[in-house]
Amino acid sequence: MSRDNLFTPKHIPPQISCIIGLGNPGAEYARTPHNIGFEACDALARNLHASYWKSQAGCLVAAAPRGDGSMVYIAKPQGYMNTSGGPVSKLLRELKLTTRDMLVLHDDCDMDLGNVKLKWGGGLNGHNGLRSLAQKLQTSDFARLKCGIGRPSGRMSLATYVLTPVRGKQQELFDFAVDAASVTCQKCLANGFQKTLADNS
Repeated sequence: MSRDNLFTPKHIPPQISCIIGLGNPGAEYARTPHNIGFEACDALARNLHASYWKSQAGCLVAAAPRGDGSMVYIAKPQGYMNTSGGPVSKLLRELKLTTRDMLVLHDDCDMDLGNVKLKWGGGLNGHNGLRSLAQKLQTSDFARLKCGIGRPSGRMSLATYVLTPVRGKQQELFDFAVDAASVTCQKCLANGFQKTLADNS
């Protein structure tokens, strides 16, 4: 059994209450692979009929009610990817939540475009957004949803690829991944992170 599926009671997220997408703010970054976390948050907010986006703690935040009257928050940090940790740390404090309450959506170049995968904790895989979160939150033990973006073909560098809007056939796979991420988030909210992780292993 992989480490992703090993839980002790103190580590099991009791209930995901904050979905955080990683990305870069600004229209020039829209529909780039690096911003798939933002795109998935937008789709989730639409599907949950969440409130309008408002600025809070350096993030854009939307909220949707649960059946039990509690709220689910969807957040997009508005610092750049490399500084995501500061706004997220501040937002969790303001919402009186902890790292155990959050699910982080981020791009993963080691997975093919179109694939998504839940994970608990583990390494940061050189991802600057995750590194910033781990530094500011002083832990890497939090729920994650990895959204595959693949790697560039030909001579394009990875740095250029992740910041270039998707084109051609990539668009269909990109949209599929965004929808899959939104659906997975909704399953986590409805059934709990642990069950959804087990069901998708």
